[in-house]
Amino acid sequence: MTFSYPHPRPAMTVDLVVRHAGRVLLIQRGGEPFAGAWAFPGGFVDGDRSGDAAKETVEAAAVRELLEETRVTVAEDDLHLIGVFSAPGRDPRGWTISAAFAVELHEAPSPQASDDARAAELFATDAVPDLAFDHAEILARGLALLDRLP
Repeated sequence: MTFSYPHPRPAMTVDLVVRHAGRVLLIQRGGEPFAGAWAFPGGFVDGDRSGDAAKETVEAAAVRELLEETRVTVAEDDLHLIGVFSAPGRDPRGWTISAAFAVELHEAPSPQASDDARAAELFATDAVPDLAFDHAEILARGLALLDRLP
């Protein structure tokens, strides 16, 4: 049986607040929108060409995007869901809904910019530059979540 879904579909994205020793990992965007701006590692959840089926979970997408953009690896089990960010207009490319995750690294990462990231660097949490998209809100909520973890 064929099912037709008559409603518009948003793009699903992921973002990651990665912290180690009071510093957070950011990437400098290589492409538009916000080329040259700082943001969290993240990106689109992979799906099939029709948009009818996902090829990965949001957790798998978060792990993949972090590795692709920074060469930093984490396990899905280490991810903590910050929340879902879906405000209209949050992304100038169109309707996107993002699942944002936080992770605390116990060993110092050695980020290397890759894929569409121009740079990947750790910033002290009190010296984070202006962020693209709604990432300032994601940062605040992510740090609050990490501070509550045992």
